Amino acid sequence: MGTAVRPNHLTTARLLTGVAAAIAFAAGTPGWSLAGAAILVVSLLLDRADGVLARLSGQTSRAGHLYDLFADGASNAAVFIGIGIGLAGSFPAGWGLALGLIAGVAVAAAEGLVVYLDATRLQKSSDLGGRWGIDPDDAMFLVPLGMALGWGKAVLLAAAFGAPLAVIVLAALLVGRRRQLRQNRFAETDG
Repeated sequence: MGTAVRPNHLTTARLLTGVAAAIAFAAGTPGWSLAGAAILVVSLLLDRADGVLARLSGQTSRAGHLYDLFADGASNAAVFIGIGIGLAGSFPAGWGLALGLIAGVAVAAAEGLVVYLDATRLQKSSDLGGRWGIDPDDAMFLVPLGMALGWGKAVLLAAAFGAPLAVIVLAALLVGRRRQLRQNRFAETDG
């Protein structure tokens, strides 16, 4: 594939547009929320495009894959923190900011667990996909839709409860994989 654009260029653009969307959401006005939603759609599409370009051009690499996972986690975390900042006045006693931080930190932690599972080869991140070919990360496409429709509070509440749940599920997967690995090693040395 003859192009000067490399997969990591798209990953960097994904990271920058994710941060730009977060900044737009942090403004807390309907106009900026709509702009943030549009920017986030571009960011999420770039997230898909980097992997496609890497596979089609034969430029896949472990480092590129880990960079992609980092960019996803950082962008998604920033988005929820930005939404929390923008909606800080919409919740009593500053709970908007707290919910944004909870969602953002949990999203970053979940992505960190995915990176750890992948880097230690306990579980390939590509095998963490959902049923029917739907990647769990595809749920992020609901965020710009909800923000564009003015449902920011619902988006933030869902993320503040859903992201920590994802951390719990990934942590349980990590513990299970490690236990399975230890049992397999014990069986090999015992047999």
